[in-house]
Amino acid sequence: MELVDIGHKIHDEQRQGEAFGAILASHPNSKKFYIESYGCAMNFSDSEVVAAILNAEGFGATTQFEEADLILVNTCSIREKAEQTIRKRLTEFRKAKRNKPGMLIGVLGCMAERLKSNLLEEEKLVDLVIGPDAYRALPDLIKEAEGGQKGVNVMLSRDETYGDISPVRLNTNGITAFVSITRGCNNMCSFCVVPFTRGRERSRDSLSIIAEVQALVNEGYKEVTLLGQNVDSYYWVDEHTGATTTFARLLEQVALVSPDLWVRFSTSHPKDITDEVLYTMARHDNICKCIHLPVQSGNSRVLQLMNRTYTREWYMAKVDRIRTLLPGCSITSDVISGFCTETEEDHRDTLSIMEYSNYDMSYMYFYSERPGTLAARRYQDDIPLEVKKRRLQEIVDMQGVLSRKSNLNDIGKTFQVLIESSSRKSDADWQGRTSQNKITVFPKTDADLKPGSYVWVKINDCTRATLLGNIVDAPQH
Repeated sequence: MELVDIGHKIHDEQRQGEAFGAILASHPNSKKFYIESYGCAMNFSDSEVVAAILNAEGFGATTQFEEADLILVNTCSIREKAEQTIRKRLTEFRKAKRNKPGMLIGVLGCMAERLKSNLLEEEKLVDLVIGPDAYRALPDLIKEAEGGQKGVNVMLSRDETYGDISPVRLNTNGITAFVSITRGCNNMCSFCVVPFTRGRERSRDSLSIIAEVQALVNEGYKEVTLLGQNVDSYYWVDEHTGATTTFARLLEQVALVSPDLWVRFSTSHPKDITDEVLYTMARHDNICKCIHLPVQSGNSRVLQLMNRTYTREWYMAKVDRIRTLLPGCSITSDVISGFCTETEEDHRDTLSIMEYSNYDMSYMYFYSERPGTLAARRYQDDIPLEVKKRRLQEIVDMQGVLSRKSNLNDIGKTFQVLIESSSRKSDADWQGRTSQNKITVFPKTDADLKPGSYVWVKINDCTRATLLGNIVDAPQH
């Protein structure tokens, strides 16, 4: 999926490993389902909604796809390589189906909506195709497929939010959870397929969001991440009272559920993150001090072609505002190399805005034309692949320098860390994240600690991707 993640490589590898299968109570005689999720956090969150719908229909889960009656792949269309990976996986599942008559294979999500005819008729890889707004129809579609028909529903909705469905947490660590607050997107960035595969933007009612967060706290969760293609444009009006809830207000409501709950959010569009949001973050210690602020390009002309609705100078001023109101807040980003007509000078603008913004971490890609997008219809994908890859490597190298510089700057400082698990490299160490979303590893010196505990850690060393330290007493204020 062409993802290069300097700051969170360990965390994302763990999450990718957790994509395979669900751990749910299963009766011996119930039908079994197996689900894999690819792409963004929203897809992982959607899979938890699907699991809840299937669980209510009597399906139990299995971690072995060979024994499943129903295999589902929640897909991503953001990049061509992602679709190639998913097609390869579907071919493997199709082979398994030969050994188990009656097994059904289905595709969910963005790729389902975009490639339904290819998957059903031309390649004959699947029996079910369900778009991101049609998950409630899954039980009926399964029955159709069991009867020999192809089950298809890729209709997009203007109001579906799944707000009344309590997600079944898949492969949960019992500590961190995603909470979806918006669906779809109205921004129409020219390179992006999301508005066409997920539909128009809509906000989930705040009452159901707070109820879900409260339930998670009651179950012992210590961190939630509020999800949306563009969380900052969240806006909900109570039809009974007429009261409005902005993202800043929702963020505060979630933070007030419990002072022991860390609150994160993703993703922000630079044009929509307001001073009100920044002031809200400053007021509440449990709102984590990390903002994902995708830049995509550092050149104003390219940004205009991308339909990002801001200039280089405007973006830099937004970074300045964050640094002023939230000193110590980390800023992370998305960066694309080799967009249509990008020159070497344009590329150098991207490198310089990365340096100016001093990103702690970035997701970095080379441009991949997606059929149906505005860019595919309007512009020629005219940058040679070898040039895209060379520019991407320069972006990666720049981020490596910035990430290491950021981590070196933390040596000698003390941070609160939420323990998530044992370190992947040693059972003698804990691994967790700071409020700034930095992976932190430190020795297990206190037998009373466990995943979900908050500790204070003094940083004494680092790698490019990880802070290294030791547990200390809480600092005195």
